[in-house]
Formats: sequence, C-alpha cells, structure tokens
Amino acid sequence: MNPTPFDIFVLPFTLGMSILLAYLALKYTRWIWYFDRDDQKLILRGLFSIKTLKAIKEIFLESLLHHKIFLVNKRLGYMHMSLAFGWFLLIVIGDIEARVYMHGSAPFYMPIFFQFFVPDDESFPFARGFIQLMDAALLLVLSGIAVALVKRFYSRIVGMKRTTKLTPRDKVVLYSLWLIFPLRLFAESATCGMYGTGGFLTGTVGSAMAALLPLETITYPLWWAYSIDLCVFFLCLPFSRYMHIPTEMLLIFFRNWGIKLKPDNPILEEVMILSCPRCGICIDRCQLNTNLGNHDTQAVYFLQRIRNGEIHTAQAKNCLMCGRCESACPVGIDLNAIRLRHRQNFTPKEIALPYENKEAEKVDIVYFTGCMGHLVPKTKNAMVKILQASGDRYWFMDADGGICCGRPMKLAGQTDAAQKLMQKNQQSVIDSGAHTLVTSCPICYKVFKEDYNLNINILHHTEYIDRLIKNGKIKVDKKDISVTYHDPCELGRGSGIYEQPRSVLQNVSTLKPIADECKHSLCCGGSLANITLQSADKQRIAEKTMQTLTANSPDIVATACPLCKKTLDRTHIAPVADVAELVADAMV
Repeated sequence: MNPTPFDIFVLPFTLGMSILLAYLALKYTRWIWYFDRDDQKLILRGLFSIKTLKAIKEIFLESLLHHKIFLVNKRLGYMHMSLAFGWFLLIVIGDIEARVYMHGSAPFYMPIFFQFFVPDDESFPFARGFIQLMDAALLLVLSGIAVALVKRFYSRIVGMKRTTKLTPRDKVVLYSLWLIFPLRLFAESATCGMYGTGGFLTGTVGSAMAALLPLETITYPLWWAYSIDLCVFFLCLPFSRYMHIPTEMLLIFFRNWGIKLKPDNPILEEVMILSCPRCGICIDRCQLNTNLGNHDTQAVYFLQRIRNGEIHTAQAKNCLMCGRCESACPVGIDLNAIRLRHRQNFTPKEIALPYENKEAEKVDIVYFTGCMGHLVPKTKNAMVKILQASGDRYWFMDADGGICCGRPMKLAGQTDAAQKLMQKNQQSVIDSGAHTLVTSCPICYKVFKEDYNLNINILHHTEYIDRLIKNGKIKVDKKDISVTYHDPCELGRGSGIYEQPRSVLQNVSTLKPIADECKHSLCCGGSLANITLQSADKQRIAEKTMQTLTANSPDIVATACPLCKKTLDRTHIAPVADVAELVADAMV
C-alpha cells in the first residue's frame, strides 16, 4: 500500500468541509425532530421503500442534470448542469482514482488534491484514463462558469430579461465558487508543467505556464489558494443562496416520502425557502414584471426577504397568485401556499361576511355559480339552460346570491371567517343528497375540491358539459366561428383541467392554438388574490393578455371563468364568451 500523503495546505479545505457537514447534520436533524409525529412516521416508512429510489433518481435528474431548467431554457439549463454535474464527476472520478492509487481507502482530502500528491506516477491502473476524464470534467465546469459570467452581466444572451439581485454576502460566496475551478486548473496545470505530465487540458495549460512563469515559486501558493477558497465557500454556504445545493436534495426526499406543507407546521416551509436556487426563472414568468415593470415582488425576492428576516408585507400581498412562477419553478416550491401563510401573518382582523341560509333541495346535481358568476349573467343563464336540457335533477344552490365559497377570504388571509362559510356550505350540499357538485367559477371549484370535506364528485362546468356531450344528453351543432381559448389560472395550472374545455369547444367551433396556453397561459389580471394592485394596472395586464389571445384573429375569445370573462371583456379588443355560452347557443 502507498503511504498516506499529507501536506498542511489541506487543512483549510478539511476544516471548512468538516464544519459544513456538522452544520448540515445538526440543521437537518433539527428539522426532522420538529416534524409532527405523522411526518416522522412518513419518513421512517419512506426511507426503506421504493420512494427513496425514486427520490435518488429525481435528485440525479434535477439537482445534477437540471432537467426541468433545460426544458424552460437550454442555455440556463446547461449552465446549472455543467456546474453541478461537472463538480459531481470531479468528486466521483477523483475518489475512484484515489482509491485505485491507494489500493482501497484514501484520506478525505486526497481526491481533491490528487495531482499535488501524485504528480508524475502513471504506473497504477488506468492512470492516463483518469487524467483525461478529470480534465474533461474540469472543462465542463469551467464552461458553466463562463456561461454564468455572461449571464450575470449580459442576461439576455442566455435568454433571460433579468437576473436575481445579489446581496453582499451572496457576492462573496458566488465569487468564491467561481474561483474554485480556475484555481484548481492553475494549480494542477502548474504541477503538470513542472513534471511534464497532465491531460489534454492541464498538460496544455501547464506547458504554457512553464514557458511564461516561475512554476517552482507559484505552484505551492496556488494549491494553498485553492484550499483556502474551498474553505471560504464551505463556511459561507449555509448563510447564502447556495444553501439550496444540499437542501434541495433533502426536499426531494421529503416530497417523495409524502411530507406536505401544513398551516400548523412551518418546518417544510423553511426547507422550501432554503431550497430556492434563485435561478431567476420566476422573474420573467411574472406578469407584474413583464407587463408593469414591478421588479421586487417576484417569488425569488419574496423568499429572499423571508430568509433574510426582512419586512415582506408588500411582497406577500402584491401577487396575482396565478401560479405561473410555481409551475415553472424547477424545484417545485409551493410558492402560493407560502404566500398565503405570510398573508395571514399580516391580516389584522377577521371580516364578517353576510351569509344567507338556504334550505337544501333533494337532487342529484348541485349547481354553484359563485359570486363572480352573478356578475356575468350570460354564463349563469347558459348553465341553467344546459342543466334544464340535460334532464338531471338539479338545485341552483346560490341562485339568489348571498353565498360565497370562502376562497376570496382565504386568499386575503382571513382563514377563520372563510372556514365558517365553508362549514355552512358543506352542510347544505350534504343535506341535498347530491352525488355531484358543479361550479362555474374555477376559484369555487378549487376550494370545494381542496378545502371542503365532501365525498361527492366535484366538477367544473366544462367537465360537466363535456360529459353531457359525450353521453349524448345534450346535442350541439358545430358553428362556423373560430375561437381561441384562455386557460383560467385556477382551472388550468391550479387544477390541471386543460383537455375538457378544448374538447367542448371543438364540438361547437373551430379552435385555434395560441402562443401561451395550457400551463403557460397568461393571467387575465383580474385576480382577486392581489389585494394591492390598482385597477389601471389590472387593465394593462388584461390588454397584454388579450393581445396574445387575439394574435391569430379569432372571432371569439373563449374562457371558462366568470372573472376572466369580465376582466378580458373590459378591454374591448375582441368578443369574449364563456364556454357554457357557446354551448348553449349551439344546442339543438
């Protein structure tokens, strides 16, 4: 066995890595300790199950290869992949190389500084192969750093209009990260230049350095600089944005084991906040940024303020809650849920909302149009016509108004008042004996589906109409009109209903595709969730959205949300109709 090599310059790296690992172990143990008993059981059951293997696969795809970022932006994806996967390869290949050389075990630091300790010994198995593989991995990382430099100063070259703003602390960690690999390149190359060794990268750079520089003088200080820079990065990592590197992997395990964000248990929220890589994808997805030039309320800045202990009242409230950022987030952070939790923190008192008790009718179908449905009577009247034609026994639960589903209050942070409304609504539906609840408002649909305890079918009216047509319970004629469809935020991204509205429209019109649809759909701007936005700003968002919806000159813009219809109709750019209206007009 080869003797164990050592040099004092490895101590900064060893110290920094040891402190980081100890900190992470304590931090993660604390999180698990403070999970409630049910979540701890989920961890124990999931740890030795197929779920752990699925989590490891996801970590490889997302934390190393950054698959989701690639789908959104290939250049940005390459930058993240080359840094993460390249560094991973350096560690793995370096560890194998060190173990082969040492005939089994190797000290902690050996893979990191192998070239220093073994500068000219190529007698061990696959020695030349290891040198070339390590050079290739190092080149991969360096190419990622080059893209990162371009992104920082010329973000549009990598397909981003804006990049995240850095705090002074983040800058220290970022620059130390960027320096790690150039310092490794120069230290290894200088050593190779002295001994006439190295691969295609370190050998070439080493030869150039030997011709220009006094390698005997600078090589050892370069190794010291490399070790010290690693130490600085490791010590600062837990207190910077780069805490996401280890924490994102833990979040993936938690998520695969079934742990979910809970109102009374903020631990997972902390994990999510620290998992944010601040990639900036959410910035260009936010219409408050692209339409209004608002550059400080996006998810990345909201989470940054929470993490830094800064005031974030405005950021919590000034959000459309449309889900565009959440659907694009490569880490899968529950951004809307976190905003809701922090809105509750800033809500001074509960609101008393009038409630009109309704005596339930014994029926098969309960129809709930919702508050906004009463503001667009054409949709409500179309649904009544369709329900009557269907032959189903139905009860129009809120025919006279006076009932709210409770979600607008919940979005404003008034959870107690919302819960009281929900309990009354729930009892009315149960008393009706209905097997199906149909809603016209996606907001109502989402809250009935997720926040009520109803053991019945809950359908949006587009799902219900689609069933009626397919089952032959209503007959329609296809009209000679062209239509583009606007996916409402709560119905599409919020509930995953994309197919049924389109299926219905194809039966009554010619449906035209548009640029931003399905999960990429634009918000209408009329969101009840934004409690600070002025009406003029909402109008500007609506106009921008309508420009996209009418780019291919449809006869009608169709939507499936009364709030979206009302908001988009105010632009007067093109006629706007609910899917139900088009069906009612096409019925025979």
